[in-house]
Amino acid sequence: MPRPLIGYHGGAEQFPPAELVDLAVAAEAAGFEGVSLSDHLHPWQTNQGHAAHAWVTLAAIGARTERLLLGTAVTCPIYRYHPVEIAHAFATLGVLYPGRVFLGLGTGEALNEAPTGGWGPYRERASRLAEAIAIIRRLWTEDWVEHEGEHYTVAGAGIFDRPASSPPIYVAASGPRSARIAGRLGDGWITDPGTTRSRPDVAEAFATAARDAGRPAPARVVELWCVAGDREEALACAPKWLLLPVFDEIVNTPDPREVQRIAEEISSAEGVVEGWLVSPRPDDHIAAIEELASLGATHIFVHSPQEDQRRVIDFYGRDVIPALG
Repeated sequence: MPRPLIGYHGGAEQFPPAELVDLAVAAEAAGFEGVSLSDHLHPWQTNQGHAAHAWVTLAAIGARTERLLLGTAVTCPIYRYHPVEIAHAFATLGVLYPGRVFLGLGTGEALNEAPTGGWGPYRERASRLAEAIAIIRRLWTEDWVEHEGEHYTVAGAGIFDRPASSPPIYVAASGPRSARIAGRLGDGWITDPGTTRSRPDVAEAFATAARDAGRPAPARVVELWCVAGDREEALACAPKWLLLPVFDEIVNTPDPREVQRIAEEISSAEGVVEGWLVSPRPDDHIAAIEELASLGATHIFVHSPQEDQRRVIDFYGRDVIPALG
């Protein structure tokens, strides 16, 4: 079983950008091999407090680090960003940091997309995602692009600074329809431990689509939510993440204030913590990573909601990553 890449997920909703840069530097020094950031206009809930621009923050992280893989988990190429703008930004990142950049894409949430005037049902968003991926790939490989599609127009565009190798595109999916898009059009799939462990239908949809598209071994990227501590410490973190167990209830809610209100009404700290790996024992974290690797994970990004991120980074760097071989 190959060892997965172990990355650090920076909580861009929870921490300011300068701190995220410093934490990424510390993560590289501790032995982490990548960093991912969420790409939000707003935090999920207003009590999280932050939502800096992910691309700018990734550029700053790249300048302060030497080896870390850099990418978003995830960018929505549907309403707020035109695919040309995304292709332009990530081409520049790829030129600045060759071989170190990936682009995570997904169908988005209303709280990030609706403020700029767009939001629609899943079927429309999935169709837009597929068309956006095609445009981005063309802009990375063709000198000049003209496109008149169902959702987007590109009236003559070329990217003049492009990396020698295009960044891989990983597509977020928690259900079979998005997993088929990830397999058919992406270079990999971004998902969570619960889906990885308990939804073989989603994994099969992804694998079949990838195989049919001639990608027999695409990446599988898993975001591992964990607390390097006990249940009491996890419960103290949970109020900022009440949305997690009720995500389907808030995905169409455009205002983070309203997201927080709904989550406080129908969610609970206990329910949040049930979805996390919570343990002060390194062996439990090692076992979780090894299990996910056995289920096909090639990249695992550690996402801890704890306020003391240095403690998490040190814990993984000292007790977990070295034990993985």
